[in-house]
Amino acid sequence: MKEKVFKLLCAQRFHGPLQVLQGMCRSSAPISAPPQETGVPDALVPIDPLSPQISLHPGETAAVWVSLNVPCGQPPGLYEGEIFITAVKTELDSRTESLPKSERYGLYRELRSCLDITEPRDYSSPEDMVQRLTSASTTLRRMLDNPALQDCQESNGFGDMMDEDVMNNVSVRLKLSLTVWDFTLPVTPSLPAVFGISETVIEDRFCLEHGTEGWYDALDHHFRWLLQYRISPFFCRWGDSMRILAYTCPWPADHPKANEYYSDPRLAAYAVPYAPILSCTDAAKNSLRREVEILKSKPHWSKAYFYLWDEPLNVEQYDMICNISNELRSYSPDVRILTTYYCGPSGSELAPSTFEAFVKVPNVLRPHTQIFCTSEWVLGTREDLVKDIVAELRPDLGEEWWTYVCMGPSDPQPNWHLGMRGTQHRAVMWRVWKEGGTGFLYWGTNCYEKAMIPSAEICFRRGLPPGDGVLFYPGEVFSSSHEPVASTRLERILSGMQDIEYLKLYSSRYGREEGLALLEKTGMYLGPDRYTLDHGPVDVMRGEVYRTCRS
Repeated sequence: MKEKVFKLLCAQRFHGPLQVLQGMCRSSAPISAPPQETGVPDALVPIDPLSPQISLHPGETAAVWVSLNVPCGQPPGLYEGEIFITAVKTELDSRTESLPKSERYGLYRELRSCLDITEPRDYSSPEDMVQRLTSASTTLRRMLDNPALQDCQESNGFGDMMDEDVMNNVSVRLKLSLTVWDFTLPVTPSLPAVFGISETVIEDRFCLEHGTEGWYDALDHHFRWLLQYRISPFFCRWGDSMRILAYTCPWPADHPKANEYYSDPRLAAYAVPYAPILSCTDAAKNSLRREVEILKSKPHWSKAYFYLWDEPLNVEQYDMICNISNELRSYSPDVRILTTYYCGPSGSELAPSTFEAFVKVPNVLRPHTQIFCTSEWVLGTREDLVKDIVAELRPDLGEEWWTYVCMGPSDPQPNWHLGMRGTQHRAVMWRVWKEGGTGFLYWGTNCYEKAMIPSAEICFRRGLPPGDGVLFYPGEVFSSSHEPVASTRLERILSGMQDIEYLKLYSSRYGREEGLALLEKTGMYLGPDRYTLDHGPVDVMRGEVYRTCRS
């Protein structure tokens, strides 16, 4: 059997207005589908609107993902649209070709009219007349079912549409509806969610030399593209022993681009580069001092942080963080330093048990860290342990508790590994909100195996769970497009970030305890291993927020 080709056609219309809540989706109605033969099952490759086709072999199926963008100024109401899916015939039956389309369509209309006239009706008639009418009706129906006429049938809902593909192929129509409610999610995310982008992966795959015009263009493109997912990107380059150079803007603070980046209202937090982490020269230190002097005078300085070391393990590494902190605090006492960790420093006598040593880390890093970012893996399913972590923090000193996921936690807890359920991906952010974290970090969004050409096959890194550290793909892998391709997991992260805004709005009106009760009442999220397996309760939660919070 030959492969089938499916064509998609979109139409839309507006019904309203209604008194209903403005939720925010993304992008102006692109339609995407997972690639057929790339080994990347969750890439949402956009379907070309000029040639909207999906090729399938016999027995294959394909999922289609539709993203809708609701601009902030969109009038509330019910919006409806349609997607037409047509199975395109690769070979026309010879009997069909023998009769011109216009003649076949005319014949079809005449037979249809005849059928309407002879259709049995609810009135008294002689029995033989009823039998003749019934027989005629049966015969005409059999004629209309002739394959030569099937492509003319109007019963598929196309009405008087005369598009050649519509008239020549069997099609189905899918109706879509979108309710726009009358409030807008904040432009600046309430939860800072900082996600890493590997600059070295970009340099290698796109053959870019560090600091060239093409390098700046590539980083700028990735930064702006990721902002639409309500996350705050940072670029990163790894040094020895998990040292990290993390920065949000490739340009120095005195460059016009820098203020454009840092002032963007979609950016909830930004990383300031600590250049001496890779090259501890006087020139690097002078550049750093100048960077801090410029940024601390700006209104956006409150969004700044330094990310110096990823998961320090021993006393020596902890001491180095403290030394760098002393340097930074000499430039500006109010600098914020973020440190990720999942254990206490080895070689110390901080506490008798491993978990107690982990909990006591703030006592070692104070005042040299303000954002204590802990792994969700440590907690497992023990939400009760959160209070032990938070109890060691000093909010009066500006200390915050953030969390992160990496290789762990594993199933059934929320994470972004391939093979996990959609709500399991989305629940990462539900967990953050329920546990009371004030920020979130994810180590990498493009950290696949090294390749030297843009179109090279995507290979996930060995030793990591499938999908870990990879949330989007180069467009060149799938087509001639240079636009990054999102994964379904990235789209679910966006949904989770939006869910937080609903919960925050509800809690601002009725208190956090009522917000937690709403999670439990709807069955949406009760704990790391107890959350909904379908999206119905999420819709219930959002509907309840609208019903109770609308003005």
